[in-house]
Amino acid sequence: MTGNRILITGGSGFIGSNLARKLIHKGYKVRILDNMSPQIHGEDYQKSELYRSIKDIAEIVIGTVCDRQTWINAIKDIDVIVHLAAETGTGQSMYEIEQYTKVNITGTSLLLDILTNEKHSVKKIVIASSRAIYGEGKYHCSEHGDVYPTARLDEDMQVGHFNVKCPICNKDAELMATDEASKIHPTSVYGVTKKTQEELCMLVGRSINIPVVVFRYQNVYGPGQSLKNPYTGILSIFSTRIKNENDINIFEDGKESRDFVFIDDVVDATILGIEKDEANFLCFNVGTGEATDVLTVANTLIEKIGKHVKLHISGNYRLGDIRDNYADLSLIKNKLGFEPKVNFAEGIGGFVDWVESQEIEEDKYEVSIAEMQKKGLYK
Repeated sequence: MTGNRILITGGSGFIGSNLARKLIHKGYKVRILDNMSPQIHGEDYQKSELYRSIKDIAEIVIGTVCDRQTWINAIKDIDVIVHLAAETGTGQSMYEIEQYTKVNITGTSLLLDILTNEKHSVKKIVIASSRAIYGEGKYHCSEHGDVYPTARLDEDMQVGHFNVKCPICNKDAELMATDEASKIHPTSVYGVTKKTQEELCMLVGRSINIPVVVFRYQNVYGPGQSLKNPYTGILSIFSTRIKNENDINIFEDGKESRDFVFIDDVVDATILGIEKDEANFLCFNVGTGEATDVLTVANTLIEKIGKHVKLHISGNYRLGDIRDNYADLSLIKNKLGFEPKVNFAEGIGGFVDWVESQEIEEDKYEVSIAEMQKKGLYK
């Protein structure tokens, strides 16, 4: 145990608020640093369910990780920092480049500079990274063995060729589970920022003898996920469109897939990283180890929500998106004893039950698509 005083940056967000509640239940003292982004909480954060769920049980500091003095105030008397605060939309990152690098890289570098040069009580840093750092991830070619394909080409996707190809022979490759030793070569600005954040924290953490733990989260979902944000989380995006009785546009051919991991499992994994010394200076995938395609997600949500909306498999695509990814969990199972408890079939039921209890949010999906189209990133 490294201490019981924990700072969670981004602590009023989806993952952060769930983590805060669990830690407080376990007896930890939690401070939250959050900028209460309107993209997550709406224009009045005090009405946000995420904010209301932690406002009476945690100390809350409203501010940005891009401000040095805010960091200094926030880390006072803190034992462990769980650094979740970040800009997180893969598509949005491709045109909000300055904002993503400012928050994700510069904000983190400010923290590391303070820990290196000023007095503090911090004994561990836990970093939220992403499966986005792997780019297209790990594949197998019948001729060349395990390969790590580069980003798919615009000209291939224009004619409906969405499958990932071997970078050597250009034949279709077979998807494999991506392990932590896989090549790190992100295909989005967001992925680049998380890669850089990981490297900075590991390097500086070793130099100042503060253990760092990195969690590469897969696609996190569950009750409490923002239904206001059209830039992250296809489950929330699809749910909002369905409740507004708007048709759903399925990108590519609908067979692209992700590893959807339930919020409770993500919280449990993160707490293992806080509490176990075995996690120190290691990077861990956090997922279910199973891939679910987008068409299955959409059909399941329509069935469970019970609205009759149409699905359009459009062939549209976004530059920077990966085709598939699912996690190899061997390391986190062996080192930390982590086992995901909630599969997709179970988790989607709990998510939909929660969605049905919420007011219908304004559907901002078309606005987000128009922004990407204007930048030439949506085809």
